Amino acid sequence: MPRSTEPTVVLVHGAFADASSYARVIPELTAAGLAVVAPAVPNRGLIDDAAYIASVIRAVDGPVILVGHSYGGAVITVAGAEDNVRALVYLAGYALEEGESLGELQGRFPDSGLAEALVQTPFPVPGTSETGTDVSVAVERFPDLFAADVEPGLAAVLAVSQRPLAARAFTEAAPVAAWRTKPSWGLVAAADRTVNPDVERYGYERAGMTTVEVDSSHLVMLARPDAVAGLIQDVIRSTTC
Repeated sequence: MPRSTEPTVVLVHGAFADASSYARVIPELTAAGLAVVAPAVPNRGLIDDAAYIASVIRAVDGPVILVGHSYGGAVITVAGAEDNVRALVYLAGYALEEGESLGELQGRFPDSGLAEALVQTPFPVPGTSETGTDVSVAVERFPDLFAADVEPGLAAVLAVSQRPLAARAFTEAAPVAAWRTKPSWGLVAAADRTVNPDVERYGYERAGMTTVEVDSSHLVMLARPDAVAGLIQDVIRSTTC
């Protein structure tokens, strides 16, 4: 059977969150007639997470517009090398260089408030006698850091329903930088208190991305879904003309 020529938007969430962080963007995209997939990222490490998202991409019948938020930006930097990825979209994201880790990119700039709000918790590594380390955000700090312009009730729910990130995700180097071969766009959340906006700007500029800035907290998909959905649709128009 011939492959579909219509793009599917694959939405990759970040650390300390899940796919519901796109809950306000998905209806706008589907209302525009777009196919959307929003998988759950394991949050177990950059290499494993990218491999999982790559498997999701390969299962899509046709071209993919790959969108990554925050840590999800690092994930799409690697997974975006799949053949059917047409374009990359970074949302307040980490655009890693080949051989660079998330911690190395972040370390080029002053820390945001996130560093002092992180909580580490041990977890058993399946199939081994080893213990890993999960990283999450102190519940009382989450709303202000992540979602200062999101409704307080929703921010409170997000704070207690976090999906932690395995600490090794901060130190694993990206084996490939898909933005070197794929058209890429970046959105800077200018009021971000989780990722220093200069980290976002630096990664996007280094990659030669088309960049937009939005006055938003880190969770731009919930705070400014119109801007995010509009950017994604702009990317689709730019890559299908």
